[in-house]
Amino acid sequence: MTEAVLRLKKNEEKRLKQGHLWIFSNEVDTQVSPLKNFEPGQVVTVEAANGKAIGVAYINPNTLICGRLLSRNPKVSFNQAFLKKRIQAAQALRELNYDAPYYRLVFGESDGLPGLVIDRFGDVFVAQITTAGMEAMKDELVQTIENLYHPQALVLRNDTGSRELEGLPLYTEVAIGTLPESIQMQENGARFVIPAEDGQKTGWFYDHRSARSRLQSLVKGKTVLDVFSYLGGWGVEAAVAGASEVTCVDASAFALDGLEQNAVLNEVIDRVITVEGNAFDVLKALLTEAHKYDVVIVDPPAFVKRKKDFKAGSEGYRRINELAMRLLNTDGILVSASCSHHMSRDALLNQIQQASRHVDRQIQLFDQCHQAPDHPVHPAIPETEYLKSFFFKVGKSW
Repeated sequence: MTEAVLRLKKNEEKRLKQGHLWIFSNEVDTQVSPLKNFEPGQVVTVEAANGKAIGVAYINPNTLICGRLLSRNPKVSFNQAFLKKRIQAAQALRELNYDAPYYRLVFGESDGLPGLVIDRFGDVFVAQITTAGMEAMKDELVQTIENLYHPQALVLRNDTGSRELEGLPLYTEVAIGTLPESIQMQENGARFVIPAEDGQKTGWFYDHRSARSRLQSLVKGKTVLDVFSYLGGWGVEAAVAGASEVTCVDASAFALDGLEQNAVLNEVIDRVITVEGNAFDVLKALLTEAHKYDVVIVDPPAFVKRKKDFKAGSEGYRRINELAMRLLNTDGILVSASCSHHMSRDALLNQIQQASRHVDRQIQLFDQCHQAPDHPVHPAIPETEYLKSFFFKVGKSW
């Protein structure tokens, strides 16, 4: 048991006992355990109002989520052995689902390691630390990865804005080994080169893997439009699956350069077209030029990052899906995705239905996908379930 104690107010332990891992600052009895007495990243024993120990957490007194529970055993130590055990358990879950070492190895709270994400690309690992408590264990984490995997390289992509909320500096560091000139991975029968240091987040989005596999079963011989394409997870995989032509749209020239490299790697560059620009503007231009497609995929960045963004963000989803439907051939397929936790499945479905009525189309939802198995959901933590994708047939109005 740690010497420092964080005491909760009366009844504030209920959510923790139900399985959640977060402690909010307004749940703390600051008369007994003033938050100002703690250091960011400090490990504490969490007690209910009656003084009974209910677990071990690390704390940041300066944030709304001031504590994150690590274990319900108050005698547990947060050390290298703890990290090793949790990472090995995460590894076992991935090995249930994947034959090759390309996956998200650690998904934060869902793997009992709040504040930590690790993506694996064969012998190259890319980690992101987002909390002061996990940052305090950085050296132990690096040593654990070294001991378990002896990787060619471990990159710390600690450059996400959420670190600033924790009072942490932003940086990128190769913590182990040397990055190879080219990091390659495999997904759904396609190969990709990953920009581990310069790409978005950890370099790749494994979470839509299952949905992209479903897409591949629908595209043979069809024309495809991939909007917000990034490195071609949807588009290149569609081409590999036999799409006759794939047009990929992204605002980033860097991403589209990478996409073209991946198209060459998979020998499908002759069927891939890239268009750089704002998605809304590009889709309007394609409409003006009377382009039509058999399949349109819209997988935008999170339009609703916070609850207060819901109204404007949900309108963004309606508009982008409306444009997508107008670009579809009759009885075409729309794949519509969202990575916004605050945009529920029902809310997204409602916006797409509104879009269909606005453009006088009839939609039929024939399949939907969830985040891939390497992004497990913690049933007590709704925030860990964020990804959704819908597959529609879009026809003339009945």
